[in-house]
Amino acid sequence: MRILLHICCGPCAVYPLRALQNTGHQVTGLFYNHNIHPYQEYVRRRDTAAQMARVSSMQLVIRDDYDLEGFLANVAADPSSRCSYCYSSRLWATARAAAEEGFEAFSTSLLYSRFQNHEAIRLAGEAAAREYGIPFHYQDFRPGWQEGIRVSKEMGLYRQQYCGCIYSEKERYLPKGAPA
Repeated sequence: MRILLHICCGPCAVYPLRALQNTGHQVTGLFYNHNIHPYQEYVRRRDTAAQMARVSSMQLVIRDDYDLEGFLANVAADPSSRCSYCYSSRLWATARAAAEEGFEAFSTSLLYSRFQNHEAIRLAGEAAAREYGIPFHYQDFRPGWQEGIRVSKEMGLYRQQYCGCIYSEKERYLPKGAPA
């Protein structure tokens, strides 16, 4: 099957790419992460995804939209629901691209992370699949967590320290007990 794989970052895509290829799928990556903060972090993750794609001989489409204002407009009123918006906006864009380009399914490297809400990702993927008439390939890539870390380090990939948005950056770096 030809699958368009949304890639949140290079390190998180290593294991899903291998797992999909090992079961006979042809995989093309799509880097679309319009909410990464700050912009320098966005560029570093984009460039690392491109590095991983080159090393892995995977075709990568980069949708180079940086829309911090749009992200904030959609989540500022209720930051606790930001992940749902983040999942949906990226998966809907991936489903649309997959349908327009004639892929047979789409998926996401978000399913690799032990820190993401898999049920919310699955639901967002299935909603996007219904909207665009293309199957969402759900696969739990978490069993490859350690392998993905090991291989991404061997590749010399930049490994980020937080999920990506301005809120997750705050959660990662604000000292515990400091006033929020």
